[in-house]
Amino acid sequence: MEKTRFLAVDDSALIRNLLSRKVNAQPDMRAVGAVADPIVARDMIKSLNPDALTLDIQMPRMDGLAFLDQLMRLKPTPVLMISTSTEKGAEATMRALELGAVDFLAKPRPKLDVSNTMADYARGITDKIRAAARAGVRIARSIPAKPARFAPVASGARFGGTKRGRLTGDSTGGTGAIREVLPALPPDAPGILIGQHMPAGFTKSSAERLNKTCPLAVKEAEGGERVLPGHVYITPGSHDLPLKRNESNYVTALSDTVPVNRHKPSWRSCFSPVPNWRSLQSSASC
Repeated sequence: MEKTRFLAVDDSALIRNLLSRKVNAQPDMRAVGAVADPIVARDMIKSLNPDALTLDIQMPRMDGLAFLDQLMRLKPTPVLMISTSTEKGAEATMRALELGAVDFLAKPRPKLDVSNTMADYARGITDKIRAAARAGVRIARSIPAKPARFAPVASGARFGGTKRGRLTGDSTGGTGAIREVLPALPPDAPGILIGQHMPAGFTKSSAERLNKTCPLAVKEAEGGERVLPGHVYITPGSHDLPLKRNESNYVTALSDTVPVNRHKPSWRSCFSPVPNWRSLQSSASC
């Protein structure tokens, strides 16, 4: 069996060494290189032809976003961004996904038990590397801003006199798929709930960027919102989003449950089964 070839591009020696060791420990994967300088990485990608690579945003000589933009135009390759868990890091990561990155993983923040923290981190990223290599590359395309001709949906509106809605879950590659699906929907579409594998702090940034590019009102769910047509509710990172029935309406309710397969939000536990609601899967790796 041919092994998945992996390249780490990161200015942190700790991260490079950790990823290389953990990847080489997998029977189906091989680390073909690890480098701190994106200029050097450019030549390594040409010669080594990796199936997937990780890319840090803050690097010497060229930042990760500029490097990613060049890479996607010259040699599209599945890329996982390594991002800091800050507001600035979240914004940069959302931009990276728009440029064509397949997925991202936040940099670990070691606590007292550093070895276990880093081990959990490594297990998560090896799963993402496999998924990224299978997902391939989504060619980035520009999406126009929210059309001005769409008027906001009234708070008491109903979609065709029904109480239907849509549920969607996504993982690797799913963020790019959602950026294509939502702008194509009509402004009076049924209420939509989205569960994405994103950590806390990133879902709000994602919702704000989506809200600028599609005819529906997109927001990070806060809990207690009445689910309305023409609205999209994104599950906050580190929570699930079950629905509750309130008389004739459905209402969001945040839930801090245990992760499922290390994921929270999780598709399995994110949404309570709801009659007349349809599940839409936006990513094959969901």
